[in-house]
Amino acid sequence: MNFRVIHQDGSARCGVFDFNQNQIETPIFMPVGTYGAVRTVSTQDIRKTGSKIILSNAFHLFLRPGQDVIKLHGTLHNFMNWPGLILTDSGGFQSFSLAKFCKVNNEGIIFKNYIDGRSIFFTPETSMKTQFDLGSNIVMIFDECPAHIHDWERTKYFMKRSLNWAKKSRFYFDFYKNNNLLFGIIHGGLYRDLRDISLSELMKISFDGYAIGGLSVGESKTEMYTLLDHICPKMPKNKPRYLMGVGKPEDLIEGVNRGIDMFDCVIPTRNARNGCLFVTHGTIKIRNKKYKTDVSVLDKTCMCYTCQNYTRAYLHHLDACKETLGLRLNTIHNLHYYQTLMLNIRTAIKQKKFNQFIDNFYDQKNIIRKN
Repeated sequence: MNFRVIHQDGSARCGVFDFNQNQIETPIFMPVGTYGAVRTVSTQDIRKTGSKIILSNAFHLFLRPGQDVIKLHGTLHNFMNWPGLILTDSGGFQSFSLAKFCKVNNEGIIFKNYIDGRSIFFTPETSMKTQFDLGSNIVMIFDECPAHIHDWERTKYFMKRSLNWAKKSRFYFDFYKNNNLLFGIIHGGLYRDLRDISLSELMKISFDGYAIGGLSVGESKTEMYTLLDHICPKMPKNKPRYLMGVGKPEDLIEGVNRGIDMFDCVIPTRNARNGCLFVTHGTIKIRNKKYKTDVSVLDKTCMCYTCQNYTRAYLHHLDACKETLGLRLNTIHNLHYYQTLMLNIRTAIKQKKFNQFIDNFYDQKNIIRKN
């Protein structure tokens, strides 16, 4: 892989991934397809929104259908008929999201299988082997994602354990002769000194990119942005920077403004399924009865399939009837909104008008900017 920054405006960067036959511009947003599918939409739908990379989860795919089934198709790409790139999360985040089903020790995470109740021991080796079998283009190290509420000593303990797993992940990634990319994950909670140690040690191990983990787990926006202000300038300038699990449109803009290149989040797809749709001037809650007779489109500036073909009244009707078509149309729109936002961000950086873009964004949304 060759990653290079081609334009910069302040700390905001526009870069290019050259990856085999794919050339992908950053900043980029990656839709989440945890189980090898982005909910309610086909891979063709996803491609038409402008998405280039999908995120899937190695742990959940390990449980079902299992990598042996996927290997019958060659790779996860073939299994789900996706021509783009795939980034797989390692399974470490499940120590947070499935905390009541797991126990963590220094060797790995013991999960209670939520499908059949069996105990499963997931380790750095298990994670690297699973992601290798899936054919992931971007592999994440196995890590532990604790909640942000712990004191300094406990957070340091968790951070050191993740560093140990990072070394093991590097070893097993190389052992399986994986020719794709391996990203390290910076931990340390909201403690700047611990984040510095984590980053420094990860850079000694050497990775193809560096992610910031352990955010969007209950901290305030101000706390998140303050931490990004601290850590981003210290991250390698010639490697992609990935903010995991974030976030809302304003979070993407604030992340880019601090030098982040990659994002993923379930917000656009989850909100779509709950009838919350992103538009130029804010959000529309389509199940609100005021849209029952609204014959306008969701967003007259949007070129997505939904906005080009359907009215708000029809989308309201689908939601009221619980028709699955409504979920698909909503998801197409929200993903298209996110990808258009990223395209506009890249254009603004290239034109060195990113600060103006930020001001216009907040003015249009009529929301107060949090720094």
